[in-house]
Amino acid sequence: MLNAGLSATGMVMMASSYPGVAHQKSQEKEFDIMREVRKFRKIDAYATSNFSAENIRAQLDFADRLEIEKLFIANPMTPIKANPDEFRELNDRVIKSVKQYPNRLVGQFTLNPIYQKESLEEIDRCLDMGLRGTRLYNQVKINDPLYFPIIEKLSGRKVLIFMHGECQLGVGGYRMKYDAGKLPSTSTPDDFVDAATRYPEAMFQFAHIGGGGDWECMCKSFEQVPNIYVDTGGSNNEEYIVDFALKTLGEDRLFFGTDNSFYQSVGKILSSNLSESQKRKIFSENYLSVLQKGGYDVA
Repeated sequence: MLNAGLSATGMVMMASSYPGVAHQKSQEKEFDIMREVRKFRKIDAYATSNFSAENIRAQLDFADRLEIEKLFIANPMTPIKANPDEFRELNDRVIKSVKQYPNRLVGQFTLNPIYQKESLEEIDRCLDMGLRGTRLYNQVKINDPLYFPIIEKLSGRKVLIFMHGECQLGVGGYRMKYDAGKLPSTSTPDDFVDAATRYPEAMFQFAHIGGGGDWECMCKSFEQVPNIYVDTGGSNNEEYIVDFALKTLGEDRLFFGTDNSFYQSVGKILSSNLSESQKRKIFSENYLSVLQKGGYDVA
């Protein structure tokens, strides 16, 4: 025991005799992760909820701790067929919660273009009720002609068209035969490129590059299509994901989003090699700039 004590003492004395080691320890003590978190205004461009009271409280608790100012929120991906009664009910849940927390939640609405007349009417109803933007799923591909009148109407109102897409084994950029268990109507990056090229005046958001798919393929697919934006949400935190997205798409086409992975989504941006001005753009400025095109200003 005496030798061990002497050995430990010796190690401390040796370490303290090297200025570099002492400086590193000083830096470690001085670093404050929450100070880094607080540097940036944050708008969550992708939050989901089942809109129970408990779920909303839990989300706002995370948002409070990480100083996320507002959550753009909607129902999560659902396997329902989404007939008009169903998608109106989903949107009514959003409207109700936004009324309860008007300073924290901004609602988004869902549609099903199979029911075209009802979907076009629902756009007007939801925008009139204060919802801002869509949350579209996989009932129909984004480049299906059924979507054309809806894209035209949303584009005319300068509404950001947010839709889920997939790019992974068997889906998207991959040409081998592989059953990923995805619906044939799931939109891929190629489908987004087709729609965005057809409607260059429209603005599209491809959901969560951190959601588990091939984010390199996603970003490369969108590189030459300036009206497709991506958000960084999702629980996958590969080290280079944010840096690669910025290198490929530029600093103006990335949004901060969580998809309810709150601390991971903040952390992946803070730990990137981006400058502080680029981080500010991703955390809030880019998304706010797009919203302002539609006349929606977050004070």
